[in-house]
Amino acid sequence: MNAPLFKFEYFSTDVSLIIAFAIGIAFGIALEKGGFGRATILASQFYFTNMRVLKVMFTAIVTAMLGLYFLSVIGFVDLSLVYLTQTNMLPMIVGGLVAGVGFVIGGYCPGTSMVAVATGKIDAVVYVLGMIFGIFVFGEMFPSIENFFNSGFMGSVTIPSYFNLSYGLVVFLVVLMALGAFTAAEWGEKKMAAKTGKEKL
Repeated sequence: MNAPLFKFEYFSTDVSLIIAFAIGIAFGIALEKGGFGRATILASQFYFTNMRVLKVMFTAIVTAMLGLYFLSVIGFVDLSLVYLTQTNMLPMIVGGLVAGVGFVIGGYCPGTSMVAVATGKIDAVVYVLGMIFGIFVFGEMFPSIENFFNSGFMGSVTIPSYFNLSYGLVVFLVVLMALGAFTAAEWGEKKMAAKTGKEKL
């Protein structure tokens, strides 16, 4: 096994932070070039007029998944050393719903809002200020919701381990799901374009 490189100590923590910073800048540039720094494009996903977000993000997920899977098959990556966020199911569902509502209302997610701030968009500045305020409120409320926050602990869970399925089968099913989602997105965009008489952004 040769990766994850940091876990095998190919470079120090300081170097890893520099690499992470460079990757973050590159990711932000890619988001802006893809139009993800515009609230109109991001919000149009929820109206099925422009499904660019779903297509791009699902493509990124599938690409990373296939890359990790095949690199593990040839013995280059040790998947057991790849960091996984621990799962608290109900709090995560509630948090996802709150984040989703904020996405619909504001037109940004945390990452895209920072990209939009970097390009000087005023609505994104307001969104980020609201996000900071929300973090402050959460911090003040945390003692009263700490039990809920830590409830439903499941450890580091993956779909293959939870359902006792092979990684290869899960990879295959996710690829099929992605293809289905892309097809449905194209169909939805065409239906909405025909209904509204407008071209997608």
